[in-house]
Amino acid sequence: MITKPGLAGPALPLLLMLGACASTAEQPAVVMTPVAEDPSAWRQVARPEDIDRLARLDQAWTAALSEARSAGFESAIAEEGELLQPEAALPRGEPPPGSYRCRVIKIGSQDEDHPAYIAYKPFFCHVAVEGELLTIVKQTGSQRPAGRLYPESDERMIFLGTMALGNEDEPLPYGEDSERDMVGVVERVGPFRYRLVVPWPRTDSKLDVFELVPATP
Repeated sequence: MITKPGLAGPALPLLLMLGACASTAEQPAVVMTPVAEDPSAWRQVARPEDIDRLARLDQAWTAALSEARSAGFESAIAEEGELLQPEAALPRGEPPPGSYRCRVIKIGSQDEDHPAYIAYKPFFCHVAVEGELLTIVKQTGSQRPAGRLYPESDERMIFLGTMALGNEDEPLPYGEDSERDMVGVVERVGPFRYRLVVPWPRTDSKLDVFELVPATP
């Protein structure tokens, strides 16, 4: 004898889930794109000196913030909140594909010719899908970082990229010119607020922090 299934068992949780989805239908949807899952994949691509830079990320945070505070920028640092707090990373660090308003803050100095803290005006950048990885590209300006994001953990992704200069149509591939290569981490530090942290950049500062906030129409 065949009987009709009731609302007990697996069907009930399914209906409850559908109901919950319906109640939040008006909220903006965030589509997270699957990416490669090997947490060590970036090490197979990165230069040894960039692996070393990333290993000294904590030192970069400490040295850069200490120098900036000593130079009188403590209030400016505090105003940025979680963006400039080294331990502020939250779960789900993968930025959704789309357009972002970005800005960069350079902290610490590599020589006396550069200030210990400088925050630049916002610009636009874009996160896209390329195969199994995400890419991030700064779209305007004379210096335009661009590269791929490799998942390392739920909290952070590893950025391996290069710096496009001037009127160049496309950035060089990572690994082609060591003077252009960049390494960093991407983390989420708030609702729809991400950062790309570049320790020990090639010039100017001790630490570069890029803020990424989804662009609204």
